[in-house]
Amino acid sequence: MSDDAWQPPAVLLAVDMVILTLRGERLQVLLVERGVEPYRGTMALPGGFLAHAGEDILAAARRELAEEAGIPPDPLHLEQLGVYGAAGRDPRGRVVSVAYLAIAPRLPEPVAGTDAAGAAWTATDLVLAGEIGLAFDHRHIVGDGVERARGKLEDTALATAFCGPTFTIAELQDVYETVWGVRLDPRNFYRKVQSADGFITPAGPFKRDGGGRPARLFRPGASTRLHPPIVRPAVLGART
Repeated sequence: MSDDAWQPPAVLLAVDMVILTLRGERLQVLLVERGVEPYRGTMALPGGFLAHAGEDILAAARRELAEEAGIPPDPLHLEQLGVYGAAGRDPRGRVVSVAYLAIAPRLPEPVAGTDAAGAAWTATDLVLAGEIGLAFDHRHIVGDGVERARGKLEDTALATAFCGPTFTIAELQDVYETVWGVRLDPRNFYRKVQSADGFITPAGPFKRDGGGRPARLFRPGASTRLHPPIVRPAVLGART
């Protein structure tokens, strides 16, 4: 086709947010109830179209966090997850979505806004099992986000993004067990965490849980990569 005959396709650009946190000992994702068509009344990821042609995509993602979920972006780990542009994914036309993965500890109850009729934290296992229907291709995007988080726990310090400013090794182990869906041996986990250079660093005081022995507090270390990595067990449910 010659350049003179070529016409640019009509494509709309959107952002979608996979926001993960730990609540009630489960990995949860933020979903909103769509208040407009298409898929009105169906749960979906927070997101939307760019506000104007000059809006930066990352800026649009941060804006959608505030507008649709009432969550400020400051405490979040935020990274681009992927680009989704299959034909037919949106009945309104050719829509390409740039999805972002956001992670933070103890996020508050969401507040729906703009075109969302409601917002709620939902267990990711229910979403991935298909027990909760999602609009568009959002179940696939949630699956990609969960798998990204699971994989990055092996060789990056991402697990600390699920924790508060300080945490115990037991709390860090809870993150791995919840996100991976496995049980880990505490002594082996302690050894692996301590052998990962720069993963965590002592934070001073101790924390006492109930009547047990006080546990040392840690904070994230300087390293963003784990050397050696903490490898995910091959068989879910195995104790390692």
